[in-house]
Amino acid sequence: MAEPVINMKRFFRYMVCCLLGFNGIANAQQGPVSFKTFYNVRAYGAKGDGKQLDSKAIDKAINACAAAGGGTVYLPAGTYLSGSIHLKSNINLFIDAGATILGAPPELKAYDNAEPFTDTAYQDGGHTYFHNSLIWGEHLTNVSVTGRGMINGGGLTSKDNEHKGDPTGGAIGTGDKAIAIKLSSNILIRDVTIFHGGHFAILLTGCNMVTLDNLTIDTNRDGIDIDCCTNTMVSNCRVNSPNDDAICPKSSYALNRPFITENLTIVNCQVSGFREGTLLDGTMIPQKAGWSNGRIKFGTESNGGFRNCVVTNCTFRACNGLALEEVDGGIMDNIIVSNITMMDISHYPIYVTLGRRNRGPKGTTKMGVAKNILISNISVTGADAMSGIQITGSPGYPLENITLQNISIEYKGSGTKEQGEKPFPELERGYPEPFLLGPNPAYGLFARHVKGLRLFNLSFTTKTRDDRPALIVTDVNGLEIDRFKVPQVAGNELYRFTDVSNADISNAAWIDLKK
Repeated sequence: MAEPVINMKRFFRYMVCCLLGFNGIANAQQGPVSFKTFYNVRAYGAKGDGKQLDSKAIDKAINACAAAGGGTVYLPAGTYLSGSIHLKSNINLFIDAGATILGAPPELKAYDNAEPFTDTAYQDGGHTYFHNSLIWGEHLTNVSVTGRGMINGGGLTSKDNEHKGDPTGGAIGTGDKAIAIKLSSNILIRDVTIFHGGHFAILLTGCNMVTLDNLTIDTNRDGIDIDCCTNTMVSNCRVNSPNDDAICPKSSYALNRPFITENLTIVNCQVSGFREGTLLDGTMIPQKAGWSNGRIKFGTESNGGFRNCVVTNCTFRACNGLALEEVDGGIMDNIIVSNITMMDISHYPIYVTLGRRNRGPKGTTKMGVAKNILISNISVTGADAMSGIQITGSPGYPLENITLQNISIEYKGSGTKEQGEKPFPELERGYPEPFLLGPNPAYGLFARHVKGLRLFNLSFTTKTRDDRPALIVTDVNGLEIDRFKVPQVAGNELYRFTDVSNADISNAAWIDLKK
């Protein structure tokens, strides 16, 4: 029997009629239903010509969308000169391809004033104030900033607003953050490009359930700061920040109490320290490292600490290396860093430290703890001669259970014997930045004040001869070494051990504990 022939056009007409009929019945039963979910900012007065200040019109669209229960606020192609834009719950701010939100110049006074902060500020000014931002929101749920467009900070300042004893807010009086979101949940920022983002391109504080994905950030100071946040995923992002940190988890005192940053994953990201704008134009011109540049850094602000954090499958280029810094009394626990490649690294490749800056209320801020840290599968070329890996606790407060494995580093070399013999200062209450302490006496790895240090399958090479020891270990209880290779340099001291106990060394013939 022949199969019946179906007229597809008639079939689709039939299905459409059925669906319309069903909707008609539903509407007849439930009353009028609005299906409007897109709110085009042009319909609310935005011009997108780069001349008219459009932030009030964008706010009107956001308010209308929020009043209707939520949806998408749509910015079509154009340049939207803006001051402060106020996010609402259940809003997706969609910046379409060809659309740019451009930060207004300071003279237009288009940014909100920094909010009052009546308590003592134990954190930097940039972490104290949020309202003085290009795009900001507080106490939100289900909020997104998405699209293939751009946020150009324009008139944002990269300077740090300071308290200076004024409870009415920061001292600068203009915007200093591209996006700032505080005490909010279910946040998505995806696909957008941020250029010239001010002090922070993205600042998230006290937030839960955060996704940052496929972002391109080429900025003049910090790229992404994740402060006092839980359950955060940062994935597939490119962050170029030649004058400060690229991706920087923190746990400051901005919420007036210690608050831990935990359950954080940073995966498949690229960080760099190229001259601002040269990531976007493709020329990628390296900028000389200053105070800090282009790295992934945990801290320095660390009152709450960090727990259950993973950094994996990331690349570092023309920037500082990885830094894990616990200096303000919090706990750093269960941190895994793996599958990292680095090229042309300034100052140091890896820095793990426990200090006693303890910036916080007197009498409540105790010495911190840093333990259970695994760093593995790291490949580095062009590492600075200033310092090798630094793994340092504090006198009486050792780092605990630290493992480095499968690490290969090519150093530039050229260190001198005099540098290798010079006593190296303790961090103590100082700011945890290796270059402030000067050249390290070990070109390869310097470890001090550690309980349980495991070094498995490490390999160091130097492009030019380095006359400092490859390895210096001081005040370490429980040192385990297996498969460790360094260049043999005639007449040089290859390692130096002081106050090392419970050592177990194999497959490293250049280390002889019997001597």
